[in-house]
Amino acid sequence: PTMVSIRPAEIEDMLQIQQCNLHCLPENYQMKYFLYHGLSWPGITHVAEDHKGRVVGYVLAKMEDDLKEGDVPHGHITSLAVQRSYRRLGLAQKLMLAAEVAMKQLYAAEYVSLHVRETNRAAFTLYNRALKFEISEVEKKYYADGEDAYAMRKDFVDAAVPKATLSQS
Repeated sequence: PTMVSIRPAEIEDMLQIQQCNLHCLPENYQMKYFLYHGLSWPGITHVAEDHKGRVVGYVLAKMEDDLKEGDVPHGHITSLAVQRSYRRLGLAQKLMLAAEVAMKQLYAAEYVSLHVRETNRAAFTLYNRALKFEISEVEKKYYADGEDAYAMRKDFVDAAVPKATLSQS
């Protein structure tokens, strides 16, 4: 794979994001759910695009909108996927960092949360080791097929992203 760039998603990208989702993951969503993210929180969802303008990966993300009394603003990663032939290039990590920066800068997020399948070791390792997420709880039978999820979160307090990681796009 040649040049891949990371950029904020546009509404016009949503069909390609949905195709990538269907192709890569068992958790699929209706188009209106992708649009809901893009229209409600512009700037957070990001795509990885090849030199021909094809979406080869994405992070679908939002701000938590169901805040209870005393909750601080925080983001949530709904879905992350990279096409098989573009894996192991660090794109997932770059997509995640781009979404984190956008949540902090555009929406004053204080932390970000996500769910990951207990058996998805590759994703767990990315979140835990590379991106420094920690398990907050195990949610039993979270997925439609009955599998448990790790609920994970990363606090942004003093978790400033080193400048070097941002400039290497």
